[in-house]
Amino acid sequence: MGHKVHPTGFRLGIIYDWQSKWYADRHYTNLLHEDLAIRRTITKGLADASISKVEIDRDANHVVVTVHTAKPGIVIGRGGQKVDELRLTLEKLTGRRVRVNIIEIRQPELDAQLVARSVADQLQRRVSFRRALKQSVARTMQRGAKGVKITVGGRLGGSEMSRRETDMEGRVPLHTLRADIDYGTAEAHTTFGRIGVKAWIYKGDILPEPKAPRKAEEAEGEETVPVGAASSEAPGEPVTEAKSAAPAEQEAPESSQSAEQ
Repeated sequence: MGHKVHPTGFRLGIIYDWQSKWYADRHYTNLLHEDLAIRRTITKGLADASISKVEIDRDANHVVVTVHTAKPGIVIGRGGQKVDELRLTLEKLTGRRVRVNIIEIRQPELDAQLVARSVADQLQRRVSFRRALKQSVARTMQRGAKGVKITVGGRLGGSEMSRRETDMEGRVPLHTLRADIDYGTAEAHTTFGRIGVKAWIYKGDILPEPKAPRKAEEAEGEETVPVGAASSEAPGEPVTEAKSAAPAEQEAPESSQSAEQ
């Protein structure tokens, strides 16, 4: 059996951040299912808007929903009518105040979720799967990706036995944690069954931020303690002891002369 890891979950906390940001002590299960319902409502209600992902940020009684889409005009609607309808729907669903933000995806060919959805739509329109794979891979590489891999699995071409086909170009280092690999999945609902689509897009490495160099002033201000010195002794104490010992040595001869007399 293969031990496969989700590329995004593998890099969470290293180069990627979570898509849901909130904390709950007791009602974790309710909030989790609420997040799933929010995403389901948005993706089904705006199926033709090319939505890549939905981010959710929660406060005490406030929810901020950020929608990443390649077609913001469809989400916004004429005069913002669709956004208001979506916000009211989500407020009824959650029972909290909801704010909807929309972020446009400038290059949908570099978004793995949208690429997988595009291939699935072509398969539903009875386009040859080989042609769909090659065209999608070529368009993604032309946009500047360093590597792309797309896999389709199911009853390809209407065959009775399901199989899996993969097309790949460039390199996709799945084991490298700093590699920025976008991953997306989609399903094509055809007359002869479902065909699954997976897409990996490698965009380059995300290097960690370099540590700030130590300031010269801090280095000069630090005091170096000798190896044999005791930490409890102050720096001026040995000098005072030497000064006080000198008069005692001078008084010693006078006392010896008086004793001789």
